[in-house]
Amino acid sequence: MNLRTSWRLWVPVAIISGLLILLCILAWLLFTRVESSIRPDPVSIANASLTNLQEQNRLTVFSASYNATVTTTLTKLGLTARKTLIMPGTVRYELDLAKLDAERVRWDARDNTLYVEMPAIETARPEVHVEQIQTYDDGGILIALTDAENVLDQANRKKGVDELVKQAQNPVQIRMAREAARRAVRHNFAIPLQAAGVEAKIDAFFPYERSRYKERWDYSRPIQKVLAEQQRKKEEAP
Repeated sequence: MNLRTSWRLWVPVAIISGLLILLCILAWLLFTRVESSIRPDPVSIANASLTNLQEQNRLTVFSASYNATVTTTLTKLGLTARKTLIMPGTVRYELDLAKLDAERVRWDARDNTLYVEMPAIETARPEVHVEQIQTYDDGGILIALTDAENVLDQANRKKGVDELVKQAQNPVQIRMAREAARRAVRHNFAIPLQAAGVEAKIDAFFPYERSRYKERWDYSRPIQKVLAEQQRKKEEAP
């Protein structure tokens, strides 16, 4: 077989081989793009979860019942009247989700962790159990002859609500409310991720805990910036 004959045999083989390699490359690129487009994106899922949370406006994470016992004394015309009030009430512990903006939710791709800085716990105005209120007075002349009873009742009601608010700030109850909030926020972000088959850790914390997360918080990126970069790459892709 001379050189010309050999050349004629190898040229088609080389062309076919080149076409096959090109087709394989194109198929691999297409598969990669398709796989990327259908693979669940944890940042997009987290952003949707954030939107759903914000739409709830306020999230009640814990509630507790308290009893306030207060007494007011009134002196008038040389006479004294005293009245005691026992006021039961319930206080709700809430998160103001309007304060949970996208800057507070960050993604760390190094270890697939979503960091959520929750707003501080807030207590709602006490819900007084009016039907359970009890009052006691000394039955004095001042109550019988003047408006002292009305004055004492108004003063006691204000004191009672203030006392309920004060009791609600008990460190034990605040700690329980914070833990309940932590669980609720983790749950709201984790369930959609799990449903999509995404393995990710949710780390929720409060502003007073920021110092413990400084390095990870500084390295992680707000989800809005991650989404913006993803969109820019899609627009720049051929």
